[in-house]
Formats: sequence, structure tokens, C-alpha cells
Amino acid sequence: MNIEEVREYALSLPGTTEDQAYGEDWVLFRVEGKIFLHIWLNAPQPTCAVKLPPEQGQTLRDHYDGIRPAYHLNKVHWNDIFLDEIDDDMVKVLINQSYRLVLSKLPKRLREQYGLKK
Repeated sequence: MNIEEVREYALSLPGTTEDQAYGEDWVLFRVEGKIFLHIWLNAPQPTCAVKLPPEQGQTLRDHYDGIRPAYHLNKVHWNDIFLDEIDDDMVKVLINQSYRLVLSKLPKRLREQYGLKK
């Protein structure tokens, strides 16, 4: 996957908005105002950062060289996905998990709008 494909996939998720922060070289993707995906446009390698439960993130880091603690973010919760090293389908799964994790923390009425029961 390349950066543009990551962007297109993120924007295909219901309620997703895109904006810039931390300067013009960062693109953020949010649902209901909460960030679930970062893209650093000036990264040395094409990467995106996703939020995962700490134990899952650590397990993935232990098993895949292309998943590492996020460079500029909280390393417990955020994970850099090196797009040239991880299968496209897995990248989509991780973006979706990050999206759903953020949704799961929203108030009940908002979760229900997105089809989450928790």
C-alpha cells in the first residue's frame, strides 16, 4: 500500500475526517473528533501510525519487523506501520482496528450510530 491508498481507505470508513496538525507534514484522520490514524508525510519510509491496545501492539512488534513503536507518538498506544514491509490486507485490518478502538471509547449514543453495541 502507498500513502494515497492508506488515505483513501481511511476516508472510506464512516464518519472519518481528515485534517493537518503539527505542521503541514502531518495528516490526521479522526472519527467524531478523535484521532485513529497519523501519516507523517516526511517520514524516511512510507508509514502510518495506528492506535492499538498496548498488549496487541507489543505482540505485533515482537512478530513483525515492519511494526514498531510510533516515532513521534505515545509508544505504548501508537504503532508505526511500515507500508513497504507489511501486507496491504494487514495494513487495512490494523487501520480498521484503530478506528474501532477509538469508536469503542465514544459515548454510547455515538457508538450505536456506528453499529457498535459495547
